[in-house]
Amino acid sequence: MKLAEALQERADINRKIEQLKVRLNNNVLVQEGEKTAEDPDQLKQELDRSIERLAYLMARINKTNCETEIDGQTLTEIIARKDALSLKIHLYKDVVYAGSQASYRARNTEIKIKSAISVAGWQAEIDGIAKELRLLDNKLQETNWKTDLME
Repeated sequence: MKLAEALQERADINRKIEQLKVRLNNNVLVQEGEKTAEDPDQLKQELDRSIERLAYLMARINKTNCETEIDGQTLTEIIARKDALSLKIHLYKDVVYAGSQASYRARNTEIKIKSAISVAGWQAEIDGIAKELRLLDNKLQETNWKTDLME
């Protein structure tokens, strides 16, 4: 199994676990004399199997990410860099948005509000970070499809 396939399966299992949680919650109470739409014990068994599979995949994915290197960095380090860049972009965009807000005056005697940052400069930096993030993500995706999941 390739790393990318394991990542896809992990995402599917996470969605399935969330659905099983909802289904269980919908079937743990029943009016006296009635039956639940689904058997809670069977749902619990399916949930337990899904959680076991998820734990197995997570361990294999983490092992693979820690031991696979690209250009002298492990996948774990590259993923951390990618997450940091994503956070930086998100925060910088919030600052640019705040700095872009215009303040209108009804009269010339009112206080004038202006941006304390170079919105264009910040936006140019965001664009550069976004490019770095895109290239990093492309490298990760390529590696994920070429790398076998480690046991």
